[in-house]
Amino acid sequence: MKEKFERRDSSKYATGFSDNLEPLEALDLSKVKNFDDMAKAMSKTSFGGRELGHAADVLYEMASDKDCFVVGTFSGAMTVAKMGLLICDMIDRGMINAIVSTGALMTHGFVESIGMRHFKHNPKMDDIKLYEKGYNRVYDTLELEKNLDDTEEIFTKVLDKIDSSEILCSHKLTGMLGKFLAENSEGRAILKSAYQKKVPVYIPAFTDSELGLDLGIYLKRQSIKGENPFQFNPFIDLEHYTEQIKNAKKIGIFTIGGGVPRNWAQQVGPYLDIIDKRIGHGGGFKRFHYAVRVCPEPVNWGGLSGCTYSEGISWGKFVPENEGGRFAEVIADATIAWPIILKAVIERTEKK
Repeated sequence: MKEKFERRDSSKYATGFSDNLEPLEALDLSKVKNFDDMAKAMSKTSFGGRELGHAADVLYEMASDKDCFVVGTFSGAMTVAKMGLLICDMIDRGMINAIVSTGALMTHGFVESIGMRHFKHNPKMDDIKLYEKGYNRVYDTLELEKNLDDTEEIFTKVLDKIDSSEILCSHKLTGMLGKFLAENSEGRAILKSAYQKKVPVYIPAFTDSELGLDLGIYLKRQSIKGENPFQFNPFIDLEHYTEQIKNAKKIGIFTIGGGVPRNWAQQVGPYLDIIDKRIGHGGGFKRFHYAVRVCPEPVNWGGLSGCTYSEGISWGKFVPENEGGRFAEVIADATIAWPIILKAVIERTEKK
């Protein structure tokens, strides 16, 4: 005996369209001709793919907004991982107006910019053997100790030309290194592009890097010779960066990784706010309108690297989305996601 089923009355259910919901679409590779096509198609899928496509949309909007001053923050071993030219592309194409970075990332990028090489690690060589041979391992990639020694020699020549009465900070030093590269190097380089495009490069934790240690060695040598060493004042960086943000009509941030660069760049909003509240003048209320973050760290670890932009809203760092804020957060390895996002945006820009 066959069971009889009554047809359910579905007229009372919403259709998705009835609530103005956006329908998704299957990813059809036969329609994908380039990276921009792929990013747009992925934005109509789900999970990480959708967020990657959304990140391309937000980065494109941010880079296209002529009123927006964009800060790029970079951490992790991105130059060792051979992602340095992506930063060059972003500088050269006017996508970022200031850079906040770890010192290590800029050190390894400088190594690359003067013609030295990084190498793929051979797992048959253990870490004791690597140390004996002068190989410094970064996961699956090697930085040569000789590279760092040669970098220190060049940095010393740059420092020798500075008047000892000058008070230094990180963006002055990176500017000097960029000038050296512009005058002595034919290839592309992060600091060279930054110098040529007048993009300041800040390294808040400057002493936490090989460049910082090189400066430390230089100052020790100066003292041994009885010469007055340079003074280094990181607050010059803070005020220089803060003034640029304060004077911008709108601000955006593009972040690879997290750590000190992300926090230092984002804290400018609260800093301007408490200047007004505690001093009474000279500050303001500035929040990021646009933000794109590519980082594998999850939010539940509680660190700044993984915290959401919605959490940053509670600190007065970001414009809420219901007030026009545009954010994208891609929880992924930057060496995979970043090239796809950037190439898509470059293609989209070139179509204009």
